[in-house]
Amino acid sequence: MTKIVYFDVAQEEMDFLKKANDGKFEYYLTDKSLNNLDELPQNYKDARIISCFTTSRVGKDVLKHFTNLELIALRSVGFNHIDLDYCNERGIVVENTPNYGNKSVAEFAIGLLLDICRKITKSYLDYKEMDVQAQTLIGNELGGKTIGIVGLGAIGKEFAKLAYGFDMKILGYDISENSQIKELYKVDYVSFEKLLAESDFISLHAPLTKHNYHMFDDSAFKKMKKTAILVNTARGELIDTQALYNALMQKEIAGAGLDVLESEETISDSDYLVDINRLTDCALKQTILNTRLQQLDNVVITPHIAYNTLEAIHRILNTAMHNINSFVDGVVDNNVN
Repeated sequence: MTKIVYFDVAQEEMDFLKKANDGKFEYYLTDKSLNNLDELPQNYKDARIISCFTTSRVGKDVLKHFTNLELIALRSVGFNHIDLDYCNERGIVVENTPNYGNKSVAEFAIGLLLDICRKITKSYLDYKEMDVQAQTLIGNELGGKTIGIVGLGAIGKEFAKLAYGFDMKILGYDISENSQIKELYKVDYVSFEKLLAESDFISLHAPLTKHNYHMFDDSAFKKMKKTAILVNTARGELIDTQALYNALMQKEIAGAGLDVLESEETISDSDYLVDINRLTDCALKQTILNTRLQQLDNVVITPHIAYNTLEAIHRILNTAMHNINSFVDGVVDNNVN
């Protein structure tokens, strides 16, 4: 019987996975991430399949302990936390769960944009502290403004649909153009430089690649409007954290809404509290910057939850189990390597 180990299992996933695996596979469910090898039980190491979320960082040092591994069934769209080079060398298939959170992430990105523009979190906190000053809570409407969308894949398309409904002018930047999006939502594809210069708001929906790492750097922020607001629900590494902090402090842009950060795991992963020596110098610097960003009035930071709706969770689990069942039957679906 095929052995499967599911890591990063949240409480709301337990019943679904038990029902989907009972009688079909030898399976193990753990809420632990695949990071601390000292806690990796011996009987996990001969699993044919493992499944994990983005909170697991699955590099060569982890993968080499799995002697029979054939498939990594991700419960996420993103796969930059997986060492694909090592997987390709060893013939390990990596499959993701695309399209599960398109609406969820797009709606959350609009929520972050509204929060910054209308100062919702700030007004809540001021009201809670009984210190309301109306002049400090003056906001901006979305309607009639220009929104730049970086990455017009499945999530970017959903975001464009919502932005169109808010009567916004839409600029798009992507490596390829989608004629359907252009027609339906009046998206004007432009260069990255033009998008930076003309957008009142910018929302990031691109996957992280070696080509777009830190695409928002010092140079990019200097090209943006001083009134611009940046929203990121994609990957933290698309933004140079130091450059963002400098741009906000020097008022080169007006604000940011961030659901993802560089080295965000140092804040959310309790392993770092147990063993602080796991922090690299780079991660420590980024963690300090992330903490400083949290203290700014014109920044709203959330803990990587844009995808996190019941509907999206159900789609994730259904697609992950489809991938696993198909693989066992000899069919590879949704592979990313």
